[in-house]
Amino acid sequence: MPSARQHTYETEVVWTGNLGTGTDSYRSYRRTHDVTAAGPPPIAGSADPHFRGDADRWNPEQLLLAALSQCHMLSYLHVCAMAGVVVTAYTDHAIGTMDETGGGAGHFTSAVLRPRVEVASASMTDEARALHHEAQRLCFIAASVNFPVTHEPSVTVRPTP
Repeated sequence: MPSARQHTYETEVVWTGNLGTGTDSYRSYRRTHDVTAAGPPPIAGSADPHFRGDADRWNPEQLLLAALSQCHMLSYLHVCAMAGVVVTAYTDHAIGTMDETGGGAGHFTSAVLRPRVEVASASMTDEARALHHEAQRLCFIAASVNFPVTHEPSVTVRPTP
């Protein structure tokens, strides 16, 4: 029986890339698929273009990196709100590295989050920078991966009008 603190998530992935002959050869099908869940709009997915995917669709590697970035941001905004640090803007330019290991396998070896945070007052900058460590500790996704997730944050102060 699940505990009161256990959460379950459901998604559906439907392959849309059958060009009429299924997977009768490596080049005979597209890697396109739709990712859905109850509520949000569908995500158009594919493989990375290096693996015969479509560049105009999200690939699983991008989605993993986006999940890390989103989770850190949400944890960070929470810890800032609890600490009285007023964040007025947040942007992250994350980079993940995946190594192919042969035989079609591979794995992520690292992710670097580069959050650019704007705070309401200069007196908040040091604490705003330090709170990334607590956000990392709280991030469910970062705690679930087996590769290092590091941060290179910058903090600026909102210009006065």
